[in-house]
Amino acid sequence: MTPELSLTADEARRVALRAQGLLGAPDRRGGVRGVLGRLGAVQLDTISVLARSHELVPYARLGAVGRQRVEDAYWTGGHSFEYWSHAACILPIEEWPHFAFRRRARRAKGRRWHHLEDTEASCAAVRDRLKTDGPLTTTELGGGKNGGEWFDWSQTKIAVEWMLDTGEVVCTERRGWKRVYDLADRAVPDALLHDDLDDAACLRRLVAQAGSAMGVATRSDLADYHRLTGDQVASVLPDTGLVPVEVQGWQKPAWADPQALASPPRGRHRTTLLSPFDSLVWDRPRTLRMFDFTHRLEAYVPRPRRLHGYFAMPLLAGGKLRGRVDPAREGTTLVARQLSLRGRSAVEPMAKALREAAEWVGCDAVRVERCAPEELRGPLEAALRGVS
Repeated sequence: MTPELSLTADEARRVALRAQGLLGAPDRRGGVRGVLGRLGAVQLDTISVLARSHELVPYARLGAVGRQRVEDAYWTGGHSFEYWSHAACILPIEEWPHFAFRRRARRAKGRRWHHLEDTEASCAAVRDRLKTDGPLTTTELGGGKNGGEWFDWSQTKIAVEWMLDTGEVVCTERRGWKRVYDLADRAVPDALLHDDLDDAACLRRLVAQAGSAMGVATRSDLADYHRLTGDQVASVLPDTGLVPVEVQGWQKPAWADPQALASPPRGRHRTTLLSPFDSLVWDRPRTLRMFDFTHRLEAYVPRPRRLHGYFAMPLLAGGKLRGRVDPAREGTTLVARQLSLRGRSAVEPMAKALREAAEWVGCDAVRVERCAPEELRGPLEAALRGVS
């Protein structure tokens, strides 16, 4: 492979920021659906601190878009569906055919985590209920648990999740954070409702889409975006349209989206707090390589072992990751339970990001509990009060 172009690490970072919608003018006309289309996948997660992660992703790019508008953009009009991509993700409905390879793999495996005592009967019961009563949650189908641990699923829950995995059932809506299941042949547009594409065609599309969403990426970056294997990426990479490039300081070959290279990235950088599950930072090795920033989610780390807090949100400012904050809400106060800054120049951006986030979630005050380094607490609190 001969690189067509050499990029500095700084150029690669700005290419990636523009590809992710975090450099240049926000696409307000495209709105939330435009963000989803650009990224190709928005990760879902149960944790809600300031807001749920799928709300924080468009907020980071568009600013204070109304939270109900975010939900409506995802879950009305049949524009998107939920499936397994980087993790459980919201995906544009147009991508349904390109996950046929994963549905086939699930069918071939025969099960995911749980065992169905009578697969045919359990699936038939779910199918009949959905045909008769329309889209339903697990609760409406009869309940998701057997009464034991949270993972002790009922046969109905196992069946409907199996049907989701294999494509007979689709989730195009969440209601009160519960998946609403519908028959795919009713919810997916006829032109998209097929598994006709072979594995290679699916992989070509997903690798090309990942390359477009990241701008420039290594093979492992491309694989991580939709949780493909390195071999799967390698098998289709020459046919994706991505071009080989060299990035100075990167130890591995890279590929770029030609459109991302067509013009130099210019415009205003977003100053914002990022969800830990934002696609800019969800790949930890890539985040370290591009931003010299060690990032991990500590929500599932025992409290005494946490370094930065339960839901530490990186601060993006000037195209760099300048700090992080573990936020919480107490009434109408946004509480920065633990906050760290990369130098004095990060103070004003952090104050700006905290004020904007507070206003977005309906808070009228910000309180800082812990600040590192401690000597920046005074300047930060002054900046939060608007004192220069």
